[in-house]
Formats: sequence, C-alpha cells, structure tokens
Amino acid sequence: MFRLKQIAQVWMLLATLFLFLGAGDDNARFSAFGHRVMCVCGCNYVLLECNHVGCPYSDHMREELATAVKANGDDNSVFQIFIQKYGPAVMLAPPKDGFGRVAWITPYIVLIFGVGLVVLIVGAWNKRGPKPRSGGGGTDVHADGLDSFRDQVRRDTEI
Repeated sequence: MFRLKQIAQVWMLLATLFLFLGAGDDNARFSAFGHRVMCVCGCNYVLLECNHVGCPYSDHMREELATAVKANGDDNSVFQIFIQKYGPAVMLAPPKDGFGRVAWITPYIVLIFGVGLVVLIVGAWNKRGPKPRSGGGGTDVHADGLDSFRDQVRRDTEI
C-alpha cells in the first residue's frame, strides 16, 4: 500500500512538471528573438546587447519585441512584424527560403570552387616539372658572367 502511494506521488509530480513545462516560456522566447534581431541605431549590435547611452531605438524595440512575443504565438509572425517595420536588415541572419537560401549556400559553393581551382593549378604546375637547363657544348653568357664574379670574390676574400 505504501509503495503504491509513493508511485502515485511520483506520477503526480511528473504530470505537474509536464503541464508547467511551457509556463514562463516568454522570457526564453524574448531572449531567443532578441539575439536574432539587430538594433537599427547603426551600432551593429544584437538588440539585447545594445547598450549605448541614449540609444533612440533599443528600448523601444525591446518593448515592441516583448509585446509581439506575448501577443503572437507564431515565431514567424514576430519576425515579420520587425521586418515590415525596420526592413530585412534588422535580421542577423538571412531567412532560409527564397533569396536567403542563395545567401546561405553561395559562400560554400565559392569555397569549394576555390579549393578545386587551387588543386587544379597546383596539379598543372606539378605536371610541368622543372625547367630544362641549358647545357651541353654551348656556352652560356650568364654562366660566364657569374664565373667571373665568383673568381673576383675568391680573389678579394683570400687572406
């Protein structure tokens, strides 16, 4: 009997925790949204980290964000409110659809293309091999000039 009572209490505790798991979630959502939106004052800081004295935008934008998070259940609608009011530059990262998808993919494609191009160029250089030296029976004008300088250096440095 005592064991059954303990099991029932544990289940009641788990059910209560499960029911209140989403309660108080507004602060977490506010923080998540606030770190994905930029302050539009020109400081290039995240909205929740803009700490300029007398910033004309950050306090007002934070109030708008808190109101939007409480009023709207959908994450996309909160972002759309800010995008409509301040433009797409207010977002820290481009959206992952439409042209934003191109903005996400392009740097990786350029990186892969650049690495491939470097590999091709280095491979072509390696296939060429070293330049053949002029040798044989002919005289090399540059070698004769260097030999005369070498002889002069030897004479000048003899003790």
